[in-house]
Amino acid sequence: MDILSQDIMYLPGVGPRRREMLNKELGISTYRDLLEYFPYKYVDRTKVYLISELSQDMPFVQIKGHILSFEEFDMGHRKKRVIAHFTDGHGVCDLVWFNGTKYVYQNYQIDKEYVIFGKPSVFNGRFQFTHPDIDDATQLQLNDMGMQPFYMTTEKMKKAGINSRAVERLTKTLISKLVTPLEETLPPFITTHLHLISRDDAMRKIHYPKSVDDTQRSRVRLKFEELFYVQLNILRYASDHRRKYRGYVFSHIGAQFNWFYSHNLPFELTGAQKRVMHEIRADMASGRQMNRLLQGDVGSGKTLVALMSMLIAIDNGYQACMMAPTEILAEQHLQTIKEFLKGMNLRVELLTGIVKGKKRKEVLDGLMDGSIHIIVGTHAIIEDKVQFRSLGMAVVDEQHRFGVAQRAKLWGKSENPPHVLVMTATPIPRTLAMTIYGDLDVSVIDELPPGRKPIQTIHKYDNQMTSLYAGIRQQIRMGRQVYIVFPLIKESEKMDLKNLEDGFAALRDVFPEFQLSKIHGKMKDKEKEEEMQRFVSGQTQILIATTVIEVGVNVPNASVMIILDAQRFGLSQLHQLRGRVGRGAEQSYCILVTNHKLTNETRKRIDIMCETNDGFEIAEADLKLRGPGDLEGTQQSGVAFDLKIADIARDGQIVQMAREEAQKIIDADPTCQKREYQLLWDRLKTLRKTNINWAAIS
Repeated sequence: MDILSQDIMYLPGVGPRRREMLNKELGISTYRDLLEYFPYKYVDRTKVYLISELSQDMPFVQIKGHILSFEEFDMGHRKKRVIAHFTDGHGVCDLVWFNGTKYVYQNYQIDKEYVIFGKPSVFNGRFQFTHPDIDDATQLQLNDMGMQPFYMTTEKMKKAGINSRAVERLTKTLISKLVTPLEETLPPFITTHLHLISRDDAMRKIHYPKSVDDTQRSRVRLKFEELFYVQLNILRYASDHRRKYRGYVFSHIGAQFNWFYSHNLPFELTGAQKRVMHEIRADMASGRQMNRLLQGDVGSGKTLVALMSMLIAIDNGYQACMMAPTEILAEQHLQTIKEFLKGMNLRVELLTGIVKGKKRKEVLDGLMDGSIHIIVGTHAIIEDKVQFRSLGMAVVDEQHRFGVAQRAKLWGKSENPPHVLVMTATPIPRTLAMTIYGDLDVSVIDELPPGRKPIQTIHKYDNQMTSLYAGIRQQIRMGRQVYIVFPLIKESEKMDLKNLEDGFAALRDVFPEFQLSKIHGKMKDKEKEEEMQRFVSGQTQILIATTVIEVGVNVPNASVMIILDAQRFGLSQLHQLRGRVGRGAEQSYCILVTNHKLTNETRKRIDIMCETNDGFEIAEADLKLRGPGDLEGTQQSGVAFDLKIADIARDGQIVQMAREEAQKIIDADPTCQKREYQLLWDRLKTLRKTNINWAAIS
């Protein structure tokens, strides 16, 4: 049996009680788990300071000397404070304990030489170390100490006496047991080419580095390995998929596409739209199934590109579908598409939960007999009862609301899987897109249509509302409309709803001369629809809302977005809300209103919003501030990056490097048969049995 598979209970210093604690708190149950529980920081233990050199702004330091005497102070209720007066011959300081007096007297003696490690502070004009680490100076080889690792531990663990130092001791015991070098997991042609140290070296040095260089080289090696196998798996999956599934060949650009292009195109395509259409046409004609992710900010013209792709399928004798995450969004897409196709003899229908009875039967029959060319709907489209005569193209809007399993259901609707175009207005940083949507080719629309002016974003404090109201009046008198958003973070928060209701009443008093609408998630769909329609048609000038308007509402005449308590929103949410304005030719504004008490992180978020309109810059910043698990979208789809050391947000360069190396392997050995790559395929098999959610990643 492999020593690393051994139960952690049998490691000296653990035992049944500690095993339970380690397992419950950190998920550590084997030697391997402990070995792969990496330090989060290091402190240099190579230097010994003199007491006379200490200053109170120093981080952790060590001094060497002996205890002169002990002193005890009563703290009431059977508690004592113990102080040891300590000297190194260059000054005197105090070592302080607030509990564990018995332990102190049993373990530390006067006149014996010790090395003290801790953070110095000043009390009553003298340096002191509270609950320091103390080692017998004769046992401690200071020149061997190097950098001391620090491990994350929980409150429960600390109470049970398992602090960072205890984890360090267990790791030291484990490493001393590993007498033979650890098995290598990367072939020499990768490690040599990228100047990576061996796995054995990296594992030992990450826990016991002698220098900063040791820590850096170990981290790069282990991060690369982790990311390399994630990328290899994704690319292998994508390559298998391409080999297995032939795509329909849509080589013909016919009457519908050409008529639309010549007569119905509302404006000249931007350079970015033309480039993306070119990529899509190449995919559809190639004979392999298209799986493409189309990223573009709100209002960049993704729907137009999707429609033109659907027309290519129709010209080649096939049907197309478009799937949206909500009924409101599906209806909006339907309206937009019908508007675009005015005067063209194409049948476009809706299929959502509200299409019932006779109408539903008509739609299902039309899909079966092929008389419906385009169906727009929610995930009702992938229900088993829905059958197509010949589905050739599927567009999925806001992909993160649909998992891989749902995409696969679409493939079953046709004898060959249809071409798939996935659209998202949530810009995803490249490193994350490479990992979450690694099986998709990525296209980006990074230009706004002509005549659009960038939105101006301004930060105001909540004591400046009077001047803000004057600005709103001015905009409405110029014929514009205004959104005011309240932070309804959880739909059930009574306080927030009251906040919105009170806010609505107060704003009615502020603007008696204007008409107001309101929308929130507690309203029935029909009510929401009616209120929204009043705003769209211009009957009301101000729409008071919660974040339900975040996705997909299109009112070109609205030019001001005011977000109250903006500190309570994440970056991507603020960006999505801002995208509701700036849809017409007029200058638009987004006003972020906060209180004065802002944390550093919140201030950063607000500054980023005011500095840039670029969704990708914002997504990169969001990823760095929040980490990949919290990003809009990655959570809903259950992307479990159970990464132990790599960080997709901060290790973009290593992600890129891992991707390139993995691609070389797939190109050289697409069927995973060649002997020289056997090590990699075997390793991938063992990793697939671990707790990384591989299916979700691909």
